[in-house]
Formats: sequence, C-alpha cells, structure tokens
Amino acid sequence: MRLPPAILANAEEVLREILRFTAPADTTLSRYFRDHPRLGSRERGAIAEGIYAVLRNKSFFTDFAEAGNGPTMRRLTILGLAEAMGADSLGGLTEEEVEWLERIKQIDRNLMPANMRSNMPKWLFDKLIAQFGEAETMLLADALNAPAPLDLRVNSLKSTREDVMLALAEAPILSTPTPFAPLGLRVLKKPSLQNMPLFQSGAIEVQDEGSQILSQIVGAKRGEMVVDFCAGAGGKTLALGALMRNTGRLYAFDVSEKRLAKLKPRMARSGLSNVHPVQIAHERDAKIKRLAGKIDRVLVDAPCSGLGTLRRNPDVKWRQQPNSIVELQAKQAAILAGAARLVKGGGRLVYATCSFLNEENDVIAEQFLAANPDFTLVPMNKVLAEQKIELDMGDYLKLLPHLHQTDGFFAAVFERKPMPKKVYADEKPADEADAAYAAE
Repeated sequence: MRLPPAILANAEEVLREILRFTAPADTTLSRYFRDHPRLGSRERGAIAEGIYAVLRNKSFFTDFAEAGNGPTMRRLTILGLAEAMGADSLGGLTEEEVEWLERIKQIDRNLMPANMRSNMPKWLFDKLIAQFGEAETMLLADALNAPAPLDLRVNSLKSTREDVMLALAEAPILSTPTPFAPLGLRVLKKPSLQNMPLFQSGAIEVQDEGSQILSQIVGAKRGEMVVDFCAGAGGKTLALGALMRNTGRLYAFDVSEKRLAKLKPRMARSGLSNVHPVQIAHERDAKIKRLAGKIDRVLVDAPCSGLGTLRRNPDVKWRQQPNSIVELQAKQAAILAGAARLVKGGGRLVYATCSFLNEENDVIAEQFLAANPDFTLVPMNKVLAEQKIELDMGDYLKLLPHLHQTDGFFAAVFERKPMPKKVYADEKPADEADAAYAAE
C-alpha cells in the first residue's frame, strides 16, 4: 500500500526541525503528532520510521541527497522513507526522483570509507577506533545503526514469562525469551501495547534486556533497604521492587519532579507498595544524609552520554559533543561519591551507564576505588554467577549490541568493607530515618 503524497511533506517538515538538534527527536516527533491529530497511526509510524532512518544514516544520506538536483531536505526525507518503508510505498515522487532513487539503490555501501559507513561524527568515530579498533568499531556501528527490537519485562508479582508468552500469542503477537534476563521477552514485531490487558494490568513493562540485567545484578533481596539513586521514570525501580517481592523499602531518588511523576502511574499498575519516590536537589541533599550508612544496596544509573541507546535514539550521536563527555565525567564522579555515603558495611554499590565509552565507565570506577579504600570491587563474573546469568564478563559488565543484542551498558559493583556502627555524628537510626521519609 502506497503512502499518501502528503506524508512526504509532513515528514520533511518535522525532519527540518529535528535536524536543528535543539531537542531530542522523540520529543519533537511527539509534539508534531499532537499538533497534527489528523495523521493516522500508519502515517505517524511511517513518518517516525523515516525520520529515524535519516538519523541513523545521516552521513551518507546527506552525501546522496546533495548529489542530485532539487531541495536537499526533500531528498533526505525521500531516502529515509524509502529505507524504512520501501521505495515502492512512496507516492508523489517526480519521474526524476524515481530514477535518482533507483540509482541510489544500486550503490554498494560496503565500498564506502569506514568513517562514512559508520554514520558517526568524526570525534566519536575516532574515539571508538582508539578503544575498539576498526574491525570491532564497524561491527558495533552496524549494530547501532539497526533498529532495536522490542523487549518486555514480565512483572513476576503479576504473572510468569510462560503465561505472558501464551497471552501474547493469542493477540497474536509472537515473542521469544531473552537469552540472559530471566524475565525478559523479545517481541518479533512492534505492536501497540498500551491498550492490551497485559500492559494495563501491570503484567509487562517495556524494558531493554540490558536494563533488566542491570537491575538483576543489584541483587536486591526481600526485606532489604535499597536505593535507586537516579531513578528517572522508574523502569529499573519497578524491576527492583519485584525482585524484592514487594517487601523492605525501596527509595526512588531523582532531581526531576517530572520524571518521578511518571513513575507513579507505573507503580500503580505494577502492584508495588514498597517504593518511595523522593525528589532530591543534588547528590548531597539532606534527605540522603539521613540514610547514610544504612542502605543494603544502591544503584547509580548515572547521567551519561546515552550513546549505548543509539539503536533507539540515533539523534544522540549528533547532539552530543566531545566537551559534554568531560562535563559528564565530573557529574558522574560527584553522584557516585554522594551515593556511596548511603551504603552500610557489607552493602553493595552499583555504578552503571548506558554508554560504551571508557571515560564514562572504567575511568570513573577506577577513580572511585582509588579515592574510597573502604570499598572493594566485586568482579562481575562473580556477581553474574550469583544471579545465575550466563554471561562471560571480567571485572565489569560491558554489554554491546553487536555481541549481546542489547543496548550498550556498563556496570561496576563495589562492596563496602565492615565499618563502625556510627559513621556520621548527625546520623539518625534507621527507624527514625524511615519515619522521616514516611512523613514526607
């Protein structure tokens, strides 16, 4: 079925705005669709897929678009829609554009220079070559430039993976178990889930398998006190709460009231009652100080470049700049240091990013260990074995899309050595701290 000619104009209009890179692409698309309510779900899907195809392939699409006659933005849009939906689906093309598109299809992209084929800005391509070497960089780039699958996490408080698979099959939606995450399912297509009883009842959440693995290695147990230090909208918080079987106390800290507000309806669906969202001003907020030295497990999913999510957010590679990585390093180190104060003797601290850059990962972990002799590194192979996850890792968790079919993730696990009962003079007993939070 051919797309209406007007779709090309709509896609070109929103692409022009997105390529200014003043806001995330998904935010701009959502706003555009709200402003154009007459666009149907099929048209919105085509526009979105076409836009994301341009963002993934921007380097050589720009080169192709400039090689022909006519407005470059229109040609970029044509290339994106043709890549995503198939050239035969496009309506409203001129005879010259059809011939040009046919010539483009004949080009062997594998013959292009590696830097262009990678579809990455030069600074990022150079970093990856230095870190991984050219052969692995190209495998990584190819994986990052392919759309991500749709992964689901089964809420073990509401259902089992087997029952969810059967319910999906009746929809009919085909799914397969994820290879590493014990509660994950990979959906073979991308159906709309929001109106499905499974989703509305809280039996499933959309969550990449890598994010599920990260939640698993925290090792949260029944009855513990756990903190998700950078909770955001709470995907990992919900996973941790289910692992705790809705017992103990799970604090969801975040500086953004808006992000925490998004967590509340998800909590209601999930059936969790042990989650306590807490807005903090910064990593040294007094609310953190009250719980110092009392927490069993702390997860720090730190603000990062987000480069590990390029399969889902390809605009990130064009919006990030080298100097922003340096700024993020300072923020990551400060947040990790602040979160470390919460951990009790024998407790664990997990530092994680959705990035594959050493500067945000290994470097931060090693700096933390050097500055905090009361913490030791727990080798990731040991952590994974504890959780019965069959992944071969060294000291750190390093998930990469071309090797593990997940988003790019890093994690390090630290354990605090036994320490005196009192660490801070103004420290309150755990029950008083709990009472203080309950009153807020």
